[in-house]
Amino acid sequence: MRRDSILFTLTITFVITLILLAISFLILMGHAIEERDHHIKKKYSPVARMVLREYFENHKATQPFINAMDEIGFTYSEDKKEISALKYNPKTKVEFERFYRDILFRVLQLKGEYYIYLKQENNRFEIILKDTQAEIRNGRVYIMAVFTLLLIGMCFAYLTTYRKIYPLKQLKEKVMNLAEENFDIQGCDTNKNDEVSALAREFKKAAQRLKEIKESRNVFIRNIMHELKTPITKGKFLTQLPHDEQNDEKMKNVFNRLESLINEFSSIEELISSSKHFEKSYYYLNDIVDNAVDILMLEEDEIKCEFENLKLHVNFKLMTLAVKNLIDNAIKYSPNKQVCIKTQGQEIVFENEGEPLKYDLTNYFEPFFANEQKNKQSFGLGLYIVHSILNASDYSLKYNHENGINQFKIVQKEHV
Repeated sequence: MRRDSILFTLTITFVITLILLAISFLILMGHAIEERDHHIKKKYSPVARMVLREYFENHKATQPFINAMDEIGFTYSEDKKEISALKYNPKTKVEFERFYRDILFRVLQLKGEYYIYLKQENNRFEIILKDTQAEIRNGRVYIMAVFTLLLIGMCFAYLTTYRKIYPLKQLKEKVMNLAEENFDIQGCDTNKNDEVSALAREFKKAAQRLKEIKESRNVFIRNIMHELKTPITKGKFLTQLPHDEQNDEKMKNVFNRLESLINEFSSIEELISSSKHFEKSYYYLNDIVDNAVDILMLEEDEIKCEFENLKLHVNFKLMTLAVKNLIDNAIKYSPNKQVCIKTQGQEIVFENEGEPLKYDLTNYFEPFFANEQKNKQSFGLGLYIVHSILNASDYSLKYNHENGINQFKIVQKEHV
């Protein structure tokens, strides 16, 4: 544990506080012992002097004196057996002890009862007086109780604080992993509402967002490579043809398509890597499809339109991009290289001949799924972009295969 860490500071603070508490405890215990000794001496010393005065004057305790002791709450006894039972009991504690010349004065305690013990050398006399009204305040018990409660409270507070702060150490390790572009953050899921837990949850959200941004950049680059291939190929082909007005016009269209693609890539990047809400308006389906066909530079025999001209509340560029990808996939993975676009109520359907998808549709919503599966019939990258656009536009994509026909349907979410 480093000296400049929060956990180290917390531990040192706890240890110092514990030491100060222990010192305070020892001081208070010492004071309590002195106060108790003073109280015992103050209460029992006068009684002991009274007994000694009586004994030295009369050489014994007279009955009137014994009765007087009873009246003030002391039972007088010179019984050897009783005295021996008290003296040699292992549970008997010596609470106070003094010597007055040849006389031993002790205050004994057994099972909460207090006794005055007096003995002269050479066994001239040995006396005990039982205090029948003992009210000795033992401040040590209260001090120990308070100290124990404080110690338990401190330990509980330390452990609780330590447990709440400890995730910061884990977050530090995860930040180091994040610097190495390891965005798979585990162990930050918590239902606690303290600040550290909230920080852990926000950190996980940030890591997830960085992961999405990284993936979006990868998709962006892959999409550039994928989409530029067609106009570049056509451009190369046109350069080998004779220069006439018709071929020049086609070459101009190629460059126009390249410019459109660049604008399209900007829209893709904004959609996938930004949380901003893009602008929507009402557009007709026919205009969106025509724009998508122009971008793909399709021939008339490659596409068949049988749809009603629905009015859609969407972002024109992004919906065009989604439609373009669905058309492109349908043609690319169809034996006859044709696609049919039609409507079923409010649903927009893209149909093409071909084998059914090998995996569940949701698998193709993952970026690079097609590349990972090495499957020619996979619709991976295109469907990932389509899914992202439709999801942000309050639409969803459904799939069905029947009688050798693939159907991809754009459906409004409220109708799902």
